Amino acid sequence: MKKINSGIFILTLMAAAAALTQGCKNKEAEALDSLEKDRFLVKTEQAQTRRLEEYILLSGSVKAMEEATLYPRTSGKLLRNLLKEGDKVGKDQAVALIERDEPGVVYEPAPVPSTLTGVIGRVYQDTGANVTPQTPIALVVNQGQVRVAVDVPEQYVGKVFLDQRAVIKVDAFPDHRFSGKVYRVSPVVDSRSRNTLVEVLVDNADGRLKSGMFAEARLIVASRGAALSVPAGAVVGQDGRDFVFVPAAGNLAARVPVKTGIKTSEFIQISGVRENADVITFGLYGLKDGSKIKVQN
Repeated sequence: MKKINSGIFILTLMAAAAALTQGCKNKEAEALDSLEKDRFLVKTEQAQTRRLEEYILLSGSVKAMEEATLYPRTSGKLLRNLLKEGDKVGKDQAVALIERDEPGVVYEPAPVPSTLTGVIGRVYQDTGANVTPQTPIALVVNQGQVRVAVDVPEQYVGKVFLDQRAVIKVDAFPDHRFSGKVYRVSPVVDSRSRNTLVEVLVDNADGRLKSGMFAEARLIVASRGAALSVPAGAVVGQDGRDFVFVPAAGNLAARVPVKTGIKTSEFIQISGVRENADVITFGLYGLKDGSKIKVQN
Protein backbone atom coordinates (compact mmCIF):
# COMPACT_ATOMS: atom_id res chain seq x y z
CA MET A 1 0.00 0.00 0.00
CA LYS A 2 2.83 2.38 0.78
CA LYS A 3 4.25 2.05 -2.73
CA ILE A 4 0.83 2.71 -4.29
CA ASN A 5 0.30 5.80 -2.11
CA SER A 6 3.76 7.14 -3.04
CA GLY A 7 3.00 6.70 -6.71
CA ILE A 8 -0.31 8.53 -6.39
CA PHE A 9 1.45 11.39 -4.53
CA ILE A 10 4.08 11.77 -7.27
CA LEU A 11 1.40 11.79 -9.99
CA THR A 12 -0.50 14.44 -8.08
CA LEU A 13 2.62 16.67 -7.86
CA MET A 14 3.31 16.27 -11.59
CA ALA A 15 -0.28 17.17 -12.41
CA ALA A 16 -0.08 20.29 -10.20
CA ALA A 17 3.21 21.36 -11.80
CA ALA A 18 1.78 20.89 -15.28
CA ALA A 19 -1.25 22.95 -14.37
CA LEU A 20 0.96 25.72 -12.95
CA THR A 21 3.14 25.76 -16.08
CA GLN A 22 0.10 25.91 -18.31
CA GLY A 23 -1.25 28.75 -16.22
CA CYS A 24 2.00 30.73 -16.66
CA LYS A 25 1.94 30.15 -20.41
CA ASN A 26 -1.64 31.35 -20.58
CA LYS A 27 -0.73 34.53 -18.68
CA GLU A 28 2.26 35.19 -21.02
CA ALA A 29 0.03 34.65 -24.03
CA GLU A 30 -2.54 37.06 -22.62
CA ALA A 31 0.20 39.66 -21.99
CA LEU A 32 1.49 39.32 -25.55
CA ASP A 33 -2.02 39.58 -26.95
CA SER A 34 -2.59 42.76 -24.97
CA LEU A 35 0.46 44.47 -26.53
CA GLU A 36 -0.05 46.72 -29.56
CA LYS A 37 1.79 45.19 -32.48
CA ASP A 38 2.64 48.56 -34.03
CA ARG A 39 4.09 50.19 -30.89
CA PHE A 40 7.90 50.65 -30.75
CA LEU A 41 9.85 50.12 -27.55
CA VAL A 42 12.43 52.94 -27.41
CA LYS A 43 15.04 54.49 -25.13
CA THR A 44 15.97 58.16 -24.90
CA GLU A 45 18.88 60.35 -23.85
CA GLN A 46 19.06 64.10 -23.37
CA ALA A 47 20.83 66.44 -25.76
CA GLN A 48 23.78 67.86 -23.82
CA THR A 49 26.47 70.48 -24.28
CA ARG A 50 29.86 68.79 -24.50
CA ARG A 51 33.42 69.48 -25.59
CA LEU A 52 33.89 67.67 -28.88
CA GLU A 53 37.01 66.95 -30.87
CA GLU A 54 37.00 65.40 -34.32
CA TYR A 55 40.27 63.63 -34.99
CA ILE A 56 42.12 61.18 -37.20
CA LEU A 57 43.34 58.20 -35.17
CA LEU A 58 46.70 56.80 -36.29
CA SER A 59 49.46 54.58 -34.94
CA GLY A 60 53.17 55.22 -35.19
CA SER A 61 56.46 55.14 -33.33
CA VAL A 62 58.44 57.53 -31.17
CA LYS A 63 61.81 58.75 -32.41
CA ALA A 64 64.32 61.01 -30.73
CA MET A 65 64.54 64.46 -32.24
CA GLU A 66 68.20 63.75 -33.03
CA GLU A 67 69.95 60.39 -33.21
CA ALA A 68 73.51 59.55 -34.17
CA THR A 69 75.36 56.26 -34.40
CA LEU A 70 79.04 56.78 -33.61
CA TYR A 71 81.84 54.99 -35.46
CA PRO A 72 85.63 54.94 -34.84
CA ARG A 73 87.90 56.80 -37.19
CA THR A 74 90.48 54.04 -37.22
CA SER A 75 90.76 50.26 -36.90
CA GLY A 76 92.03 48.60 -33.72
CA LYS A 77 90.74 47.28 -30.41
CA LEU A 78 88.22 48.95 -28.14
CA LEU A 79 90.37 50.00 -25.19
CA ARG A 80 87.38 50.99 -23.08
CA ASN A 81 83.96 52.67 -23.12
CA LEU A 82 84.11 55.99 -21.29
CA LEU A 83 80.34 56.30 -20.84
CA LYS A 84 77.51 53.88 -20.21
CA GLU A 85 73.90 53.82 -21.37
CA GLY A 86 71.88 56.68 -19.90
CA ASP A 87 74.91 58.96 -19.33
CA LYS A 88 74.73 62.50 -20.63
CA VAL A 89 77.18 63.44 -23.35
CA GLY A 90 78.16 66.71 -24.99
CA LYS A 91 79.02 67.34 -28.59
CA ASP A 92 82.66 66.37 -29.36
CA GLN A 93 82.98 64.57 -26.00
CA ALA A 94 84.73 61.18 -26.26
CA VAL A 95 82.53 58.16 -25.60
CA ALA A 96 85.19 55.46 -26.14
CA LEU A 97 88.92 54.99 -26.77
CA ILE A 98 90.38 52.88 -29.57
CA GLU A 99 93.85 51.30 -29.32
CA ARG A 100 95.34 51.33 -32.79
CA ASP A 101 96.82 47.97 -33.63
CA GLU A 102 99.99 48.47 -35.71
CA PRO A 103 103.10 46.39 -34.86
CA GLY A 104 106.16 48.45 -33.95
CA VAL A 105 104.26 51.71 -33.67
CA VAL A 106 102.90 53.28 -30.47
CA TYR A 107 99.92 55.60 -30.78
CA GLU A 108 97.90 57.52 -28.29
CA PRO A 109 94.43 55.96 -27.88
CA ALA A 110 92.09 57.38 -30.52
CA PRO A 111 88.86 58.88 -29.12
CA VAL A 112 85.42 58.26 -30.59
CA PRO A 113 83.71 61.69 -30.26
CA SER A 114 79.98 62.33 -30.04
CA THR A 115 78.53 64.31 -32.92
CA LEU A 116 75.68 65.79 -30.86
CA THR A 117 74.60 66.63 -27.32
CA GLY A 118 72.28 64.13 -25.66
CA VAL A 119 72.45 60.84 -23.77
CA ILE A 120 73.99 57.48 -24.55
CA GLY A 121 71.12 55.37 -25.84
CA ARG A 122 73.09 52.21 -26.50
CA VAL A 123 76.63 50.87 -26.24
CA TYR A 124 77.29 48.31 -28.96
CA GLN A 125 80.77 46.94 -28.20
CA ASP A 126 82.62 45.49 -25.23
CA THR A 127 86.19 46.22 -24.19
CA GLY A 128 88.69 44.31 -26.35
CA ALA A 129 86.45 44.05 -29.39
CA ASN A 130 88.12 44.40 -32.78
CA VAL A 131 86.68 47.44 -34.55
CA THR A 132 86.91 49.15 -37.93
CA PRO A 133 85.52 52.45 -39.22
CA GLN A 134 82.37 50.47 -40.12
CA THR A 135 81.82 49.13 -36.58
CA PRO A 136 79.12 50.98 -34.56
CA ILE A 137 80.37 51.97 -31.09
CA ALA A 138 77.45 53.80 -29.50
CA LEU A 139 74.08 55.43 -30.18
CA VAL A 140 73.55 59.00 -28.94
CA VAL A 141 70.03 60.44 -28.73
CA ASN A 142 68.68 63.89 -27.97
CA GLN A 143 65.24 63.24 -26.44
CA GLY A 144 64.43 66.68 -25.05
CA GLN A 145 61.91 66.65 -27.89
CA VAL A 146 60.71 63.58 -29.74
CA ARG A 147 59.05 62.93 -33.07
CA VAL A 148 56.08 60.62 -33.54
CA ALA A 149 56.08 59.36 -37.11
CA VAL A 150 52.72 58.24 -38.52
CA ASP A 151 51.47 57.22 -41.96
CA VAL A 152 48.38 59.17 -43.00
CA PRO A 153 46.11 57.50 -45.61
CA GLU A 154 45.73 59.48 -48.81
CA GLN A 155 42.02 60.18 -48.15
CA TYR A 156 42.90 62.19 -45.01
CA VAL A 157 45.91 64.12 -46.34
CA GLY A 158 43.76 67.18 -47.06
CA LYS A 159 42.91 67.43 -43.35
CA VAL A 160 46.55 67.52 -42.17
CA PHE A 161 48.54 70.76 -41.92
CA LEU A 162 51.61 72.21 -40.19
CA ASP A 163 51.18 73.16 -36.52
CA GLN A 164 48.01 71.06 -36.29
CA ARG A 165 47.33 70.03 -32.70
CA ALA A 166 47.87 66.38 -31.84
CA VAL A 167 47.42 64.20 -28.77
CA ILE A 168 49.81 61.30 -28.16
CA LYS A 169 49.26 58.21 -26.02
CA VAL A 170 51.73 55.41 -25.23
CA ASP A 171 51.18 52.08 -23.50
CA ALA A 172 53.78 52.85 -20.82
CA PHE A 173 51.64 55.74 -19.49
CA PRO A 174 48.02 54.80 -20.35
CA ASP A 175 46.46 57.54 -18.20
CA HIS A 176 48.56 60.39 -19.59
CA ARG A 177 48.11 62.35 -22.81
CA PHE A 178 51.08 64.14 -24.38
CA SER A 179 50.41 67.28 -26.41
CA GLY A 180 52.17 67.86 -29.69
CA LYS A 181 51.87 69.52 -33.06
CA VAL A 182 52.49 68.52 -36.67
CA TYR A 183 55.84 69.89 -37.76
CA ARG A 184 56.59 67.90 -40.90
CA VAL A 185 54.34 66.63 -43.72
CA SER A 186 55.92 64.70 -46.56
CA PRO A 187 55.29 66.37 -49.93
CA VAL A 188 54.65 63.01 -51.62
CA VAL A 189 52.28 60.06 -51.28
CA ASP A 190 53.86 56.60 -51.32
CA SER A 191 52.73 54.94 -54.56
CA ARG A 192 52.47 51.48 -52.95
CA SER A 193 50.84 52.18 -49.58
CA ARG A 194 49.02 55.39 -50.62
CA ASN A 195 50.15 56.94 -47.34
CA THR A 196 51.94 60.17 -46.51
CA LEU A 197 54.55 60.36 -43.75
CA VAL A 198 53.69 62.91 -41.07
CA GLU A 199 55.77 63.71 -37.98
CA VAL A 200 54.42 65.17 -34.75
CA LEU A 201 56.76 67.10 -32.45
CA VAL A 202 56.30 66.51 -28.70
CA ASP A 203 58.13 68.16 -25.79
CA ASN A 204 59.78 65.51 -23.62
CA ALA A 205 61.62 67.44 -20.89
CA ASP A 206 60.83 64.75 -18.31
CA GLY A 207 62.19 62.02 -20.59
CA ARG A 208 59.18 59.73 -20.28
CA LEU A 209 58.89 59.18 -24.01
CA LYS A 210 61.58 56.83 -25.29
CA SER A 211 62.79 56.35 -28.82
CA GLY A 212 61.23 53.21 -30.27
CA MET A 213 57.98 53.30 -28.25
CA PHE A 214 54.71 52.45 -29.99
CA ALA A 215 52.39 55.46 -29.99
CA GLU A 216 48.78 56.29 -30.75
CA ALA A 217 48.36 59.72 -32.35
CA ARG A 218 45.18 61.75 -32.64
CA LEU A 219 45.41 64.57 -35.18
CA ILE A 220 42.73 67.07 -34.17
CA VAL A 221 40.74 68.06 -37.27
CA ALA A 222 38.18 70.28 -35.51
CA SER A 223 37.11 71.06 -31.95
CA ARG A 224 34.29 72.84 -30.16
CA GLY A 225 34.41 73.85 -26.52
CA ALA A 226 30.64 73.90 -26.04
CA ALA A 227 28.74 71.89 -28.64
CA LEU A 228 25.14 70.72 -28.26
CA SER A 229 25.36 67.03 -29.08
CA VAL A 230 23.60 63.68 -28.94
CA PRO A 231 24.85 60.09 -29.21
CA ALA A 232 26.02 59.51 -32.78
CA GLY A 233 23.52 56.70 -33.35
CA ALA A 234 20.57 59.00 -32.65
CA VAL A 235 20.94 60.87 -35.96
CA VAL A 236 19.19 59.24 -38.92
CA GLY A 237 19.89 60.17 -42.54
CA GLN A 238 16.88 60.14 -44.87
CA ASP A 239 16.57 61.62 -48.37
CA GLY A 240 19.87 63.44 -48.02
CA ARG A 241 18.85 65.14 -44.78
CA ASP A 242 19.52 64.43 -41.10
CA PHE A 243 16.84 63.88 -38.47
CA VAL A 244 16.35 62.84 -34.88
CA PHE A 245 13.23 61.38 -33.33
CA VAL A 246 11.81 62.77 -30.09
CA PRO A 247 8.88 61.65 -27.92
CA ALA A 248 5.76 63.71 -28.59
CA ALA A 249 2.33 64.03 -27.01
CA GLY A 250 0.18 60.93 -27.13
CA ASN A 251 3.17 58.59 -26.91
CA LEU A 252 4.08 59.22 -30.52
CA ALA A 253 7.46 59.72 -32.23
CA ALA A 254 8.12 63.07 -33.90
CA ARG A 255 10.77 63.44 -36.59
CA VAL A 256 12.80 66.63 -36.17
CA PRO A 257 15.21 67.87 -38.88
CA VAL A 258 18.66 68.82 -37.55
CA LYS A 259 21.96 70.15 -38.85
CA THR A 260 25.09 68.25 -37.87
CA GLY A 261 28.62 69.39 -37.15
CA ILE A 262 31.60 67.73 -35.50
CA LYS A 263 31.26 63.97 -35.23
CA THR A 264 33.25 61.70 -32.92
CA SER A 265 33.01 57.97 -32.32
CA GLU A 266 30.48 58.65 -29.53
CA PHE A 267 28.70 61.95 -30.17
CA ILE A 268 27.65 64.24 -32.96
CA GLN A 269 27.07 67.99 -32.81
CA ILE A 270 23.55 69.04 -33.80
CA SER A 271 21.32 72.10 -33.99
CA GLY A 272 17.54 71.99 -34.23
CA VAL A 273 16.65 70.73 -30.76
CA ARG A 274 16.96 72.43 -27.40
CA GLU A 275 19.39 71.47 -24.67
CA ASN A 276 18.13 68.70 -22.34
CA ALA A 277 15.53 67.63 -24.90
CA ASP A 278 14.86 63.88 -24.90
CA VAL A 279 16.08 62.23 -28.11
CA ILE A 280 15.36 58.63 -29.07
CA THR A 281 18.58 56.63 -29.21
CA PHE A 282 17.32 53.01 -29.25
CA GLY A 283 14.53 51.38 -31.25
CA LEU A 284 14.99 53.53 -34.36
CA TYR A 285 14.77 50.71 -36.89
CA GLY A 286 11.51 51.12 -38.81
CA LEU A 287 10.50 54.15 -36.73
CA LYS A 288 8.54 56.83 -38.63
CA ASP A 289 7.06 60.22 -37.91
CA GLY A 290 3.92 59.56 -35.88
CA SER A 291 4.78 55.98 -34.88
CA LYS A 292 3.41 54.81 -31.55
CA ILE A 293 6.15 54.41 -28.94
CA LYS A 294 6.69 53.22 -25.41
CA VAL A 295 9.69 54.78 -23.65
CA GLN A 296 11.63 52.24 -21.63
CA ASN A 297 13.16 53.61 -18.43
